[in-house]
Amino acid sequence: MKYKLLLLFSLATLLSAKYTNCDFTNKNYVDICKKVVKQGVSYEYANKFLLSYFKTQKFDEISWKYLQPDKIEHHRTQERKANNVLVSYVPKMVANLKKYKDVYTEAEHTYGVNREIIAAILLKETKLGKIHPTHDAFIVFNTMVVRTKAKTSREKWLLNMGKSNMVAIIKHCYKKGVRPSQCTLPASYAGAVGIPQFMPSSFIYAKSYRGKVSDLTKMEDSILSVANFLHTKAKFDKLIDWENMPDIPTIEQEWYEYGFRHKDSSFVYESGKNGKVYNCFTKAKPELQMLKEYTKKIMRYNNSSNYSVGVMSLAYQAHEQLKK
Repeated sequence: MKYKLLLLFSLATLLSAKYTNCDFTNKNYVDICKKVVKQGVSYEYANKFLLSYFKTQKFDEISWKYLQPDKIEHHRTQERKANNVLVSYVPKMVANLKKYKDVYTEAEHTYGVNREIIAAILLKETKLGKIHPTHDAFIVFNTMVVRTKAKTSREKWLLNMGKSNMVAIIKHCYKKGVRPSQCTLPASYAGAVGIPQFMPSSFIYAKSYRGKVSDLTKMEDSILSVANFLHTKAKFDKLIDWENMPDIPTIEQEWYEYGFRHKDSSFVYESGKNGKVYNCFTKAKPELQMLKEYTKKIMRYNNSSNYSVGVMSLAYQAHEQLKK
């Protein structure tokens, strides 16, 4: 009973307080607060968000568990299996392409991104909206920021990623006029939101089909948003000529065998930004250069060779079925 009274008193004090700065004991919160204020959020709103019991004092243990290096590596190895399973969903992709034909046509004309690529990404992310995320995006990223020690390069990346997405969520909810305690964005364990699984920091790429404000839980808006993301961030502006592509499903299986035999393999890269050398599957294979070019663009959406090759393969198979 005493705890409940104390909590109610603390909440009442928080709601009535006036804030004019970003004074927090947590230095990461100071950074987040300063960034959102610089982007137009009021000090009062930023403080109430970062001091909210319901947002910063609750942690997502499941999310934190799955974000550990061993779990991430396991997920990568499972990507191949996921791609093979999703082949049976290609007819549903085709049905989706026909149902939202006008929206896909607009996406192709406006952004130069193939409809089959968009549909394949939406299938990979949430099975065309059939998977409903159950995590709270802000709590996922807050857990990252509070728990990460930032000693290794990966930990530093994780911390910065968490902070940038917390900034994006606070700004998003402030613009929508949503109270911090009611700012709930259903997300995956990694914090990705909506049918296309956008990170909050990627909301700037979201587009609405006919409304003024985009809604990533709507299929129409998701289609245009994926197209805009690839067009803007990956310079995807020329439609794939499927007739000049190799037999991608066969190449996909060859790539899986190659990845199994070669450590540190990549479908498109020979080396990384940090100088790491990869065994590149498409190296010295001119017949695969077009496939390599577009796979690299998909990797701006998800930096995984298996993911991106899977998208290309699903899109290719959907294209073949649409021709029938």
